[in-house]
Amino acid sequence: MAKNHFIQHDDIHCSFCGRASAEVTSMIAGAGVYICDICIQNSVEILRKNAQPYSQQKRATFQDFTLLKPSELKRALDQYVVGQDEAKRAMAVAVYNHYKRIQSESLVGHLEEVEIEKSNILLIGPTGTGKTLLAQTLARILDVPLTIADATTLTEAGYVGDDVESVLSHLLQNADFDAERAERGIVYIDEIDKICRKSDSASITRDVSGEGVQQGLLKMLEGTVAGVPPRGGRKHPEQPLVNINTKNILFICGGAFDGLERIIARRMRTSTLGFTAEESTHIEADVALFPHVEPDDLLKFGFIPEFIGRLPIITALEPLSDEAMLDIMLSPKNALVKQYQKLFLMEGIELEFRTDALQIVVEKAKQRKTGARGLRSIMEEAMLPVMYKIPDMKNVRRCIITRAVVEHGAEPEYLLTFDEQLRKVAS
Repeated sequence: MAKNHFIQHDDIHCSFCGRASAEVTSMIAGAGVYICDICIQNSVEILRKNAQPYSQQKRATFQDFTLLKPSELKRALDQYVVGQDEAKRAMAVAVYNHYKRIQSESLVGHLEEVEIEKSNILLIGPTGTGKTLLAQTLARILDVPLTIADATTLTEAGYVGDDVESVLSHLLQNADFDAERAERGIVYIDEIDKICRKSDSASITRDVSGEGVQQGLLKMLEGTVAGVPPRGGRKHPEQPLVNINTKNILFICGGAFDGLERIIARRMRTSTLGFTAEESTHIEADVALFPHVEPDDLLKFGFIPEFIGRLPIITALEPLSDEAMLDIMLSPKNALVKQYQKLFLMEGIELEFRTDALQIVVEKAKQRKTGARGLRSIMEEAMLPVMYKIPDMKNVRRCIITRAVVEHGAEPEYLLTFDEQLRKVAS
């Protein structure tokens, strides 16, 4: 029987251990190097031994995780999210309590058997007020995996669409398929208001994307062990599943809740009927009423009582003022103006935005009614022609974006280098 399945020369030696081909069972040839079967086996054993400490290291890392205090979380959020102070304080406290609950050992004493419930959060506010940004920023500050799901794509199990458990599959992927790390992550479900019951009346057709999804999310929000496909998609009978315990996963749900303000206004007007007509206050249906939301309002909006109970922290976000939207473009670490200034600095050019130019951007964003989301697209429309020309321009040291650039697509003001100014004067 041949000693070497691949290389049959007696003068061949393993490049790693030095064994001759006659001393081993097989020898694999590479680009000028050889490796024997013994070295391959040893490498496999080394990799297998290193895999376990790696997972243990991740467990130890979370135990040693330094949890920021609510005030510290709030200050960290302030660097990226403009305004919404009440929402940031509420989320900072909820997140702190959630991860403190996971991290801390059981108390010894008369409170030892008291179990702290999850602090799942419901964010209510108009489009573009920063709901998604808050969740993304928190996950980045805490260094935990995050997945963002769209509730409009979810359907009840067995129907066309995504199973509710697909959000856990995406979380597992974002955690590099580390189930234990995924179980400490954050799930943000956007457009949660779109899964309300379509009507209170009975229907012959099943509400698979409304109440059916609410029912499917109940156990997940509370805490359950769910088997999810590791690579996404729907479950398959022959597919191996990864068990994910949702007990310690923080769920944040957000939505615009268009129409909820009318329900709140109706309730608040009704509460004033006991007074005289002169004393009763006229309450308009406006998003400013969102901070006054109560569970009964969400029930009338179309959520089932069990679902409302799984989201104990309800926080309303305020509509962005003109000053806030202007600040969004200037103040945060990743502010739009700072991003464009960095891009231009790579070309060796200073970029300046006049205040009235930024005010026009705000006005256009308000017209689109998309909140802060519209700022980027409007800025891109105005800056695209400028960014197209800038790389070809020579001897420019400063570019000034005026109101006319944003409003009419006019040319910016350019300041030339000192040498170029001298050349023009001389000519």
